[in-house]
Amino acid sequence: MSALAKKIKFEAKLDKFSPESGWHFIGVEKKIADSLKFEKGSRRVMCTLNSKETFPCALMPYDGSFFLMVNKGIRTRLGIEAGDAVAVEIVKDESKYGMPMPAELQEVLNQDTEGERLFHALTPGKQRSMLYFIGKFKDVDRRIHCSLIFLDHLKRNNGKLDHAGLSKELKRPIF
Repeated sequence: MSALAKKIKFEAKLDKFSPESGWHFIGVEKKIADSLKFEKGSRRVMCTLNSKETFPCALMPYDGSFFLMVNKGIRTRLGIEAGDAVAVEIVKDESKYGMPMPAELQEVLNQDTEGERLFHALTPGKQRSMLYFIGKFKDVDRRIHCSLIFLDHLKRNNGKLDHAGLSKELKRPIF
């Protein structure tokens, strides 16, 4: 993140799409989103809620404005629920992938030129999904294991993701 990146701070209410929905979000006015001066394409940001929890996400367009999704883990750690006011800080995410690169995946990519080529041929969203999935594990061995499985899967499927097949492969025991 650039030291000169513009930080936007505002107060908002955590909301739900419908009473029976589990999807929670924070509405972001169009003028706030526009002030980040995004080019065409991705609207990736780093979001900090209540000065405690920072996470990568996207400004999602909806009905002339935008919203930020807030998952259950974040809501639980912050002790917030629909209807609660939250302090929001967003800054344009200028990182390469819009998600932190797990060191273990980077090392596997460094050692596997074909796997690296196939990873970089994926859409940015699919790359982020891989980064998110691998990065969520706290165990280093599990992150290495998943990195190897992902790249092996890409190579066996000509760079395509078969989500059902990949899900089965990821359930293989570690080493």
